[in-house]
Amino acid sequence: MIESRDSLPEGLRTVDEALHRTRFRILPFLGPAFIACVAYIDPGNFATNIAGGSRFGYRLVWVIVAANLLAMLIQTLSAKLGIATGRNLPEVCRDEFPRRASILLWLQAEAIAMATDLAEFLGAAIGFHLLFGWGLFPSAVLSGVCAFAILGLQRWGFRPFEAVIAVLVGVIGACYVYELVFANPAWDQVLKHAVTPQFGSSEAVLLSVGILGATVMPHVIYLHSALTQDRLVPETDEDAQTLLRYTRIDVVVAMSIAGLINVAMLVMAASTFFNKGLLHVDSLEGAHKTLEPILGGASSALFALALIASGLSSSAVGTLAGQVVMQGFIRRRIPVTVRRLVTMLPAFVVIAIGVDPSRTLVLSQVVLSFGIPFALVPLVVFTAKRRIMGPLVNRRITTVAASLIAAVIISLNIFLLLQTAGLA
Repeated sequence: MIESRDSLPEGLRTVDEALHRTRFRILPFLGPAFIACVAYIDPGNFATNIAGGSRFGYRLVWVIVAANLLAMLIQTLSAKLGIATGRNLPEVCRDEFPRRASILLWLQAEAIAMATDLAEFLGAAIGFHLLFGWGLFPSAVLSGVCAFAILGLQRWGFRPFEAVIAVLVGVIGACYVYELVFANPAWDQVLKHAVTPQFGSSEAVLLSVGILGATVMPHVIYLHSALTQDRLVPETDEDAQTLLRYTRIDVVVAMSIAGLINVAMLVMAASTFFNKGLLHVDSLEGAHKTLEPILGGASSALFALALIASGLSSSAVGTLAGQVVMQGFIRRRIPVTVRRLVTMLPAFVVIAIGVDPSRTLVLSQVVLSFGIPFALVPLVVFTAKRRIMGPLVNRRITTVAASLIAAVIISLNIFLLLQTAGLA
């Protein structure tokens, strides 16, 4: 039974209030998944989708569709854990596992969070560099200022922060809608390849593994459970079921938007690069440089703007995830500004010593793959236990599907690690 909470933190409402005191019933439930979906359109996705479209045309659209469907289930499970328990995934791990295990999980999660933030902060800096022609270091400074401004919105509650993230996601989508208009893709081929699985070559298989293997980001699994745990409070089991139903809508809408943006990235690359014989545009700088003579200066500027929006939004979300990880696993908190400064430092070091930022982005994704099992496996195990989940426990078919998905994603990430090390 979900326990009734007599005193709620300021700004929170019960499920009943959300349903009956707002004109549009769905609005109070929207938001958490939009923050989580940012992880699926981060700078790493830009590089992967552009490489897929430029090398293989529309052939791998179905991979993005499949990856997005997997992500919907995983994010729903994370949100459901927060609703059912009133705790986030790191807190449940801390309560269920020995203290030593919790500390080890915290250390690996912090390393993953820093790798995530490195990639996303670098992505924003590259975007400013491409848009204004500045050096990477001043671009990184501007990225830091913008990131602090976005995180500062939390002092006015979660709604302003969610609104800014939603706007940034909208900016990314709008930029790609504009580019698709000028790219003039073959929509019949896009629809065909969205539902027709095929590879055609071993290289396409490897790139597909990259797209699928990077589908689930560990930090956003931790974060989504925290975003729903105290946002709207279920006072009864029926309230919890209602909240979960609307949460599923939030996840489907947000993840569909993220999926469509990813498809747009690949379709744009296929329509502009592949169709013109430019088969090896696989870096952010290369894509920006190549777009201008094909679609005009506006398209290259919009590409850079979308990359900035992606980097800033995903970087802010990554910082929040780091807070959740520390508080959940070891019951410690540090000011968000301190965390932001610490996680920015590696990006400035990379830029200062002249390391290739695109190569750094790739390596950070490899580091991320190490953290997948430590977030995904506990999530599947916990949501399958009635003792923890109560009436929101997974149905057997859900547990089986989630277990298969976890096995596939973990296997793909292991394959990616071996392939990166030259062992596969």
